[in-house]
This record gives sequence, C-alpha cells and structure tokens, in this order.
Amino acid sequence: MAWDFETEPEFQELLDWADEFVRTEVEPLDLVFENPYDRSDEKAMAYTRPLKQAVKDKGLWACHLGPELGGAGYGQVKLGLLNEILGRSTWAPSIFGCQAPDSGNAEILAHYGTEQQKAKYLQPLLDGDIGSCYSMTEPHAGSDPTLFTTNAVRDGDSWVLNGEKWFNSVAAFAEFYIVLAVTDPSVSAYQGMSMFIVPAETPGLEIVRNVRVAGFSDHEAYVRYTDVRVPAENLLGPEGGAFAVAQTRLGGGRVHHAMRTVALVRKAFDMMCERAVSRQVRGGTLGSLQLTQEKIADSWIEMEQFRLLVLRTAWLIDKHQDYLLVRKDIAAIKVAMPRVMHDVAQRALHLHGALGVSDEMPFADMMIYAEIMGIADGPTEVHQVTLAKQLLRGYQPAPGLWPTEHRPSRREAAQAHVAARMEHVVANH
Repeated sequence: MAWDFETEPEFQELLDWADEFVRTEVEPLDLVFENPYDRSDEKAMAYTRPLKQAVKDKGLWACHLGPELGGAGYGQVKLGLLNEILGRSTWAPSIFGCQAPDSGNAEILAHYGTEQQKAKYLQPLLDGDIGSCYSMTEPHAGSDPTLFTTNAVRDGDSWVLNGEKWFNSVAAFAEFYIVLAVTDPSVSAYQGMSMFIVPAETPGLEIVRNVRVAGFSDHEAYVRYTDVRVPAENLLGPEGGAFAVAQTRLGGGRVHHAMRTVALVRKAFDMMCERAVSRQVRGGTLGSLQLTQEKIADSWIEMEQFRLLVLRTAWLIDKHQDYLLVRKDIAAIKVAMPRVMHDVAQRALHLHGALGVSDEMPFADMMIYAEIMGIADGPTEVHQVTLAKQLLRGYQPAPGLWPTEHRPSRREAAQAHVAARMEHVVANH
C-alpha cells in the first residue's frame, strides 16, 4: 500500500535548491524590474539570462513539458511542489520557463501544432525568446464561449478573422496570438469553433487599449480583429476542434494557478505570524491575544486543507492522465482558491493595521489577486455548478416515500433483521 506524504530525497534536494534560489536571486527582481514579459527591457533580459541558464543547468527549465521539448516531464504532483515555491515571485515562472500564458500555449502547440508551426512558434517560445497571447474571452460574453461572435471565414487559401477580444493578457508583448473564433455558426459552439495562430504584426490586428488591473497587470488588452487574414496553415488543430484544443491548456492552467496560490497564501500567513510575534500591545504581543490566535489557527487550517486538496487533485491527474476524469476536483480547487487567498490575506492585512492597507505591504495586491482567481479561467459560480452536478451524478433518489436514513423506517427494518437472526440463533441452540 503506497500512501505517504514524503518527497523522495533526490527531488527534495532540487526543491531545496529552488527555494533558496528563488529567495535570494529571483524575489529581489520583483522590486527592481518592471515586467517579466517585456523583452524590450534589455537590462532586465541581460540580468536574467544567467539566472535562466542556472535553472536549465539544474534541469528545472519548463518542467511541465516532456524531455522531447526540453523539459523534465514532471507529473502534476512534482509540478505542484515546485510551484509552491515559484508562486512567491512574479518573476519566478519566467525564470523557470513556465510562465502563463506561454506555458499553456506551448502545450497546445506541442499537442496540435504542425511541424511547420512547431518550428516557427513552439521552439522560440520554449527557448524563452518570444512571448505569446491567448485570445479567447469577449467583451459582451465574458468567458461563456457559447456567446462568442468573433468569426473566421475561409477565403481561398486563407482565413479572415473579424471580432473583438477582451482581457488578452500581455498581448502587447506577444509575437503571436492563439485566437478562438467561430468557423461554423450553423452548429453548436462546441463543434463550430476553431483555433488560429495570428502573428502580432498581421494587418487588421489592433490593440484598442491596455486595461490596468491594480496590483496585478497593466497589460490586459482589448483587441480588435478587422479583416485579419492568415494563411490556411495557421489553423491550429482540427477545424471545429477548438474546445478539445482549449482543454489541453485550461485543465492544467487551473491546477497551476492553484499551486502558485498556495505559495502566496503561505507568504501571507508567514507575514501574519511574524507580525503577531513582533507587534507589542499592552500586556504582550499581538500573538498573545486570543482573537489573533484564532486568526492564525483558522488561517493555518484553511491553508493546509487547500494545499492538500490541490496536491490530491494533482495526484489524481497523474493517476488518470485525463483531466475530464478529475473535472470535479479541479472545479473544487478553483472554488476554494479565491476564498482561502482572500481570507488569509485579509487577516494578515488587518493585523498590520494602517501599514497593511498601504502600498508598502503586498496585502491589497493579494486580495485583488484573490478576486482575479475567482474570475480567471471561469468564474467561481460556474465551477460550483460543475462540482455540484458531478457530485450529484453519484446519487440515486430514495426508493420510497422516506429518505434512506429515516429512523422509524430503519428501526422497523432493523427489528425485522434482528428477529430473523434471533430465530436462527435459537434454532441452533
């Protein structure tokens, strides 16, 4: 029976190295350089190049990808343990070659790209030489794909795209976009949409404006496609197969968001505890007060529950190798993620008083991040519905008028069972 919570010593050594490396070499970047996606920042790119090489030398570059793509081919449990470290820093995913949206886009290209597409887009993306954008959601429809209207029409040996997309992360720094568009409006959205690779310099592609999300990003783009023409070979995956293609990135992406959120929750918790033992009040420290102790206890319990749920979900993905079989578990961590992040960050903020609400501490950013995690990759409510539906499939209606745990009915059945058994016992004596 294999059932334990230990990490093999060889991998633990790598985790220990990553922990120290991120703390001493990567976390300082968050306070010095602006944006890890801005490859025009020559100073930042030059400084981080040897850091990326150090990660590659350790065999920790792009670990979510298989060896044939230059990664370590880690399963989700190993990725979870590593991301618990990387999630502490904005720069860390880029230094380790697993930053969104590039990581998910690379998986799509690896699974569905043609050899020509892989050579032109995948390899430079894996090398960290270029960036990409995932262009899916729309301003009138949010993340409900059945309401999307951006379309692509075949015209000879080209496809022509028209429409608008909303909150396209880091589009301003992307060399190419992966765009979801309606190709057959006569059928269900689940069969009538396709994916396309659109180079950033394509005529008709316009960034209307970059939307700022306080404490998170200055580059969530509102993008307009006006008669954007791309070659037929820029179709990514089968025509009408966008949803199957999208699941390649969305299932894993939701889990990886949760893994990195574990890191931020722990960071908030550590700051809370440091404050509790540092801040002097009448009669002792904040940590000597019962209400503070309650906050700390509740936060630790919620943090550990969430972490174990994430790791169990990762284990199930490794076991089944099928995101659909783990759909309810992925939905569950997606629902839990913003709640735990918000609650722990809010308690930590409160213990820091006026300092906590200032921009000299990261708590406000953490709380905004919690709200973002309740919206990104599908809102919390959608995942609650998914989880409930999946759970209810395992139940049947009560066979009669009363619930199966109705005590009078059970007592009557139990008495009949015991009476029959007693007759058998008596008969044998």
